[in-house]
Amino acid sequence: MIPLLANTPIPRDLPLPLPLPEGVLTVLLVIFFLVHILFVNLMVGGSVLVTFFEWLGRKDARWDRLAAAIGRTITVNKSLAVVMGIGPLLCINLVYTMQWYSANTLTGHAWLMIVPLVILAFLLTYLHKYKWESWSQGGWKWLHQLVGLAATLLLLFVPLIFLANVNLMLFPGEWEKVRGFFSSLSIGNVLPRYLHFIAASLAMTGLFLAGWFGREGHEIENTPGFTRPELRRIFYKVAAYVTLAQFVFGPLLLFTLPAAGITTQLYIIIVSGALVGLLTLWLLFRELKSGDDRIGRSYVQICVLFSFVVLGMGSGRHVYRQAALAPHQAEIKERTVHYAAALAAFNKQRAAAPPVEQTPEQLFMNCAACHAPNVKLVGPPLTEIAQIYAGNPDGIVAWAKAPGKKRPELPQMPPMIHLGEANLRKIAELMLEKGKAAQ
Repeated sequence: MIPLLANTPIPRDLPLPLPLPEGVLTVLLVIFFLVHILFVNLMVGGSVLVTFFEWLGRKDARWDRLAAAIGRTITVNKSLAVVMGIGPLLCINLVYTMQWYSANTLTGHAWLMIVPLVILAFLLTYLHKYKWESWSQGGWKWLHQLVGLAATLLLLFVPLIFLANVNLMLFPGEWEKVRGFFSSLSIGNVLPRYLHFIAASLAMTGLFLAGWFGREGHEIENTPGFTRPELRRIFYKVAAYVTLAQFVFGPLLLFTLPAAGITTQLYIIIVSGALVGLLTLWLLFRELKSGDDRIGRSYVQICVLFSFVVLGMGSGRHVYRQAALAPHQAEIKERTVHYAAALAAFNKQRAAAPPVEQTPEQLFMNCAACHAPNVKLVGPPLTEIAQIYAGNPDGIVAWAKAPGKKRPELPQMPPMIHLGEANLRKIAELMLEKGKAAQ
């Protein structure tokens, strides 16, 4: 086991059983994450392309119509991204509870702002989609582009918050250095990972759109000025050149990874993925050299190879995460065992010790938060209780054991039977004494 830094926080685990075996949850985490990240990639990459093509459309209306057609896919992909994100969130909460919630806490306000930022981004996306025609024709094209740009920037920023959290959870030894979201960006290699994510989003979106607009069922009148082969070629180029750039971003990501999670298994996965990526890249460029009558024939093979690359990326992330967190998780298990043993010893010692009899004043502390001498708090004051139960402490005891609800403006009192009848009697006598004295 790799020794942790002396100042690394080591919490004890929660004494709660997992709903499924940990191995099953781990497999589900990888699968759910890959499905979720697919639609996140399409949402983010699509937003970037829409913003870029709409800007080109200021001089050539063909690009504006193409941007509008892509925009119609974004709202669907963003809904699927949100729904499919529930699975990996639940799994990571269960498998890496301590590290995940610690990272969320350390990034503070940024993590809390995710929901309102996502809501704002989605509202802007819908506004951008449904006002395309009216604002473009009404002389508000500049405002329409600003709305689209704002939505895109938000959709680019939210994944950075998630990525910073996922990255931060891997390095417990660095937690004491973090003072909010922006300081967490200096931990690990957040920025190279983010650059890799943006490139992957554009590559996946390019490949998706090459199939979406190149399919036979696509109504070509929705993108006037382009033929199906032209559309395939445009988006093949996006996928090919961004994938080529990944052979720069990938090594940058690898060589900036902290050594905590680097293993031989990780290198095998990365090299295997790179080889499949090279084959995918070769097919993409071969497609680009094909004539209009042949382009698109290798689309299925490219998608299958891309799937293997993505599966390798997801598996590699998990392998790194497991290796990086193994020492911390082992320390948590050890601390949990020590805590359980210490708690058992304490309970045993407490059970063997003679019971300490509490004074009426000490017992009354169970009631003092709701009952003051002559001021109405949550319950009636002692002066009123002394009038109602004058000379009748047993009445107070009976009420405390099974309280009802007399006053609609006050909450019902919880039963206090756990204190025992003898202690309740002491409290009742003290309440009558205090209430009488306060009158």
